[in-house]
Amino acid sequence: MTVNLAETSTTTFRLSPLIRITLLSLYLALTIPLPFLASFTAAPTPPNLLWVGISIGFVALYAVLTERVIVDEQTIQVTYPNWVPKFFRKGWSLSWSEVKELKPRTTGQGGMVYYFLSREGKAYLLPMRVAGFARLVNIVQAKTGINTTDVRPLAQPWMYMILFGFTLLLLLVDAWTINVAVNGNW
Repeated sequence: MTVNLAETSTTTFRLSPLIRITLLSLYLALTIPLPFLASFTAAPTPPNLLWVGISIGFVALYAVLTERVIVDEQTIQVTYPNWVPKFFRKGWSLSWSEVKELKPRTTGQGGMVYYFLSREGKAYLLPMRVAGFARLVNIVQAKTGINTTDVRPLAQPWMYMILFGFTLLLLLVDAWTINVAVNGNW
């Protein structure tokens, strides 16, 4: 697939909506029952404190999931909205002319991730969970001349669809658990 270089004047890639919805739903499915169970079991941690913690955690997770990749004629950069504190998620920027190579690395689970290596020897993780990943990779190839035909996303969409399906099942169990905790129908 060839990429029209004029098309890349400035292109923004956001995290895939499937990934964002799946991870936010999983977070809620895992945490929402906790305040109800704390109340039901008379746990020493007050439910209100759990609600505060869950809310902070949700905002932090959402902040991580707002990652954007912006490519233009000169650079590729990973950014976050202004409301995300820089100490939390910094982002990075790399000039196309500084890209020396794209280096594959295996993950602990056996997957493959790729790093841009700069001429200075610094490594920058290629974002792999963006919507339009194939198009991003084609732009990388057009701008750097690096062969990217073997570069594939870390996780396929069907993996997130399966996780989302199991998350929905977990939410059903959560609804039952909360019903029991609230109404005492044990």
